[in-house]
Amino acid sequence: MRTLNITVDIAVEPDAVMAYAADPRNLPYWAPGFARSIEPEGDEWIVQTEQGPVRLWFTPPNADGILDHVVRLPNGEEFMNTMRVLPHAMGSTVSFVLHQHEGMSEAQFEQDTELVRADLLNLKALLED
Repeated sequence: MRTLNITVDIAVEPDAVMAYAADPRNLPYWAPGFARSIEPEGDEWIVQTEQGPVRLWFTPPNADGILDHVVRLPNGEEFMNTMRVLPHAMGSTVSFVLHQHEGMSEAQFEQDTELVRADLLNLKALLED
């Protein structure tokens, strides 16, 4: 199983990146490869994805640049997604750690890699615009 760290530099201060990316309501705008729409349900969020609805929750708001989030599939399987916003000389570096899970083919992993990369580039474009 492989792990890949996907990063993008954004010419915006980390606090502004955190404020935008940590708000789940913004997810469909910057991560349309994952979230078609999102609605709150208690302490969690219901995300409509290409594969159907999933549950999602973020780590509590923090000043450390941690945007980790858990995705729970309808079958109960959960995936922790590690995401960070780090200071960079020109603004911020956003990092997403993608794991190849058991049963995931190389082709699926490559497809997920491209989706995450596209979503991070969307985040960059939205925030730098």
